[in-house]
Amino acid sequence: MRMFKDLLGLEGLSPDEIRHILQTAKPMKEVLLRPVKKLPTLRGKAVYTLFYEASTRTKTSFEMAAKVLGADAVNIGVSQSSVNKGESLLDTAKTLQAMQTDLIIIRHAASGAAGFLARHLEAGVINAGDGQHEHPTQALLDLFTMQEKLGDLRGKKVIIVGDVLHSRVARSNVWGLTKLGAEVVLAGPPTLLPPELSVLGVKLSYDLDRELPGADVVMALRLQLERQQAGLFPSLREYSRSYGLDRARLRATGKETLILHPGPMNRGVEIASDLADGPQGMVEEQVTNGVAVRMAVIYLLMGGTTNVVA
Repeated sequence: MRMFKDLLGLEGLSPDEIRHILQTAKPMKEVLLRPVKKLPTLRGKAVYTLFYEASTRTKTSFEMAAKVLGADAVNIGVSQSSVNKGESLLDTAKTLQAMQTDLIIIRHAASGAAGFLARHLEAGVINAGDGQHEHPTQALLDLFTMQEKLGDLRGKKVIIVGDVLHSRVARSNVWGLTKLGAEVVLAGPPTLLPPELSVLGVKLSYDLDRELPGADVVMALRLQLERQQAGLFPSLREYSRSYGLDRARLRATGKETLILHPGPMNRGVEIASDLADGPQGMVEEQVTNGVAVRMAVIYLLMGGTTNVVA
């Protein structure tokens, strides 16, 4: 296995490296199910979260992951930091490195921001979402959730539906799923489905209902409501009629199809509440698995016997 200090995306990982991360997450989840959720593994290590965009699930789960592993987790409140005085991203990161930071977890609106930091810092960098580029740990937790329920993903049919154009989650999932041998279909309105993604070995479709038969997993993406104001689809009602997930629509799969959503959800638009909260809905599992997967990534970058992520 190769040695790395950063996790910037899934594009550069091999299938074996992805599988190794997912395998490492299994004992991490067992730790989370214990009455006392604490390990001494990374005692004395410092992990900083630097989020330039709002986040609940990702930021909180990274902080919890670091704390469970025994590291000191420090959240940098960007809105209260020197960023508001004009400090650059690089100067902010160098300040943190001067404090002997071991790992920086960053979310930023600019694609490539995490890679920029990784090239300039000795500290490890984890990409928690950069622009429309990638969100690797979200895809890893999605893969972990699917594997828990379905086993080997080779040959499994996975549909990702919604605003693919602006979704870093979709891009990371495409890289991960195709590397693990899944059949991937991207579905959505033509204005939200970039044709260039077809070169990645996935199918593009504007007709969700035609693709549903045989689907093992359907993942609904969060619809950013400002896209309607930009004229990318006619109305929320029309979008829901064509691409919203509900029990009646999902019967077409002919299976007990898993329903995933990266959150936060627009209930009644992308997905019906009874479906999201029902036995097929994996949203809460995804949140729990997100902590386990992020524990695995932090461990492999900082404290594991083998570093296998890039």
